[in-house]
Amino acid sequence: MQFTHRRTLLKTAGAGLVGSLGLGLIGNVFAAAKIKPAGSSALIVVDVQNCFVDGGTLPVSKGAEVVPIINKLAGAFENIVVTQDWHTQGHASFATSYPGKKVFETTKLSYGTQVLWPDHCVQGTDDAALHKDLKLPTAQVIVRKGYHKAVDSYSAFEEADHKTATGLAGYLKQRGIKTVFVTGLATDFCVAWTAMDARKLGFEVYVIEDATRAIDLNGSLAAAWKAMSAKGVKRIQSGDIASA
Repeated sequence: MQFTHRRTLLKTAGAGLVGSLGLGLIGNVFAAAKIKPAGSSALIVVDVQNCFVDGGTLPVSKGAEVVPIINKLAGAFENIVVTQDWHTQGHASFATSYPGKKVFETTKLSYGTQVLWPDHCVQGTDDAALHKDLKLPTAQVIVRKGYHKAVDSYSAFEEADHKTATGLAGYLKQRGIKTVFVTGLATDFCVAWTAMDARKLGFEVYVIEDATRAIDLNGSLAAAWKAMSAKGVKRIQSGDIASA
């Protein structure tokens, strides 16, 4: 009975709102909720590379599905930054660099625990190239990361030692960017680290969930969303962005 009563009240309240505001105005209220990226906003496209899609050396399940979504989003942004994983041969993050170690095991490096990956995104290889179907006409800069042999780099802003900056923060701040929208691969590693570092540096940060895909290694996706939320990262969908 209590549930029925509450439902009736909600229906009555809704009818009253329609009556007082009109259907057209209510539609405008909901339309106004869409986010219109300003000139002080930037879209960050993280590691949408051949190595992270089907056929690559470290494929993220359904990774290529983000490409058309990101292409559509691109039209709403004046400023776009692209990142590219760019590892040396024999990189410290590769399992093959440690005799007896297997892919997805961990090791201790000077900066902490390192997940060991298959050899991937090696500099100059087709595996490291950006996905051929990406169409980002207003992209202005490509940030290459992970090119120091002894240090991994998930974030677009700093390497895994939490000391070595990529220079992206300075670039964005000099351009007057205050808000970043993060997309790409993978949600639970490079996207999450990029988003959380952006918050630490003072940016307002949105992760566009359906424009990302995850590895989800031992619960890493849920852990990443929890960590991002705790840092003030906002989770939205591509449909929340107003079209260009």
